[in-house]
Amino acid sequence: MDLPISLPLEPMLAKAVATMPEGDVLYEPKWDGFRCIVFRDGDEVELASRGKKPLTRYFPDVVEAVKRELPERCVVDGEIVMRHGTRLDFDRLQQRIHPAASRIRLLAEETPASFVAFDLLALGDENLMDVPLGERRRRLTEALAGANPPVHVTPASDSHALALRWFETFEGAGLDGVIAKPLDLRYQPGKRLMFKVKHERTADCVVAGFRWHKSGPIVGSLLLGLYNDDGRLQHVGVSASFTMKRRAELVDELAPYRMDDFTGHPWEEWARQSEATADRMPGAISRWSGGKNLDWVALRPELVVEVAYDAMEGDRFRHTARFRRWRPDRVPESCTYGQLEVPVAYDLDAIFSDPHPRPE
Repeated sequence: MDLPISLPLEPMLAKAVATMPEGDVLYEPKWDGFRCIVFRDGDEVELASRGKKPLTRYFPDVVEAVKRELPERCVVDGEIVMRHGTRLDFDRLQQRIHPAASRIRLLAEETPASFVAFDLLALGDENLMDVPLGERRRRLTEALAGANPPVHVTPASDSHALALRWFETFEGAGLDGVIAKPLDLRYQPGKRLMFKVKHERTADCVVAGFRWHKSGPIVGSLLLGLYNDDGRLQHVGVSASFTMKRRAELVDELAPYRMDDFTGHPWEEWARQSEATADRMPGAISRWSGGKNLDWVALRPELVVEVAYDAMEGDRFRHTARFRRWRPDRVPESCTYGQLEVPVAYDLDAIFSDPHPRPE
């Protein structure tokens, strides 16, 4: 490729803040997908992930859309997302990370992905990384003015009031919060110079097992469960936000609840499944685990913990939950899905309906 910016390139990142920043900032919805920097030089296209791992082979549909809709020579920062009905669907997006090319082609036809652009880093022979964000945004909207779905330009606004409304309403379409970017910001790869405001809620969960830490015989993560309407304890995710000292202490604290084997455990059936058939269970090998050992230790499901989480993806937590406190006052049977707050539905198409949103 003959572009003014070369691969690999780390994306600029955001740090979490508790309240919506004010001042000379540009607000954008926070998309829930795969961060992707697109490099296009004519018919050559590379899709680079946040971890510098190429995404090109997994999204042939996005490659073709880039060739149709993006400028002939450009570098564009954005997000690959996938929708299901009126909202984003991260589970379907994850299915694209598959070793079989035939499977990827089939999924690309059945459930095509979209690319949401939010920064222009190069156009033609011009490197724009030292240009302030406000000017890069103007250049982005001009360069992609004629782009059609599945390529989109993210909505953006300098209105604090509108950003607060987005934060409350866009979650119903599967979005992750709001990003605030200083208008004079130059693009600085790998630096956390933007701000993100994400939803955080709490839930009381049953602790039904744990995994060992990769460094040795200390607790790596707690395995969390919630009871569904059928009275079954469903694995919903993990909590792993502990210091090394706390991980060592947890070994002794959990010892009285350890089971010699899986007999009688709510997840006994799943624990005995092979890696080939286990699905989202504590010992399953995921697409992202790199084959690492995910074996787990069963605990009697008697402990209750309060954790913080940002969003649900289907019947489980979207990200690792954050430990808040033990809840000895709660009985495990009270830890049901009914306690979880459900966002009001919002149509994803409405987010792109107005290219110049203003507050109501």
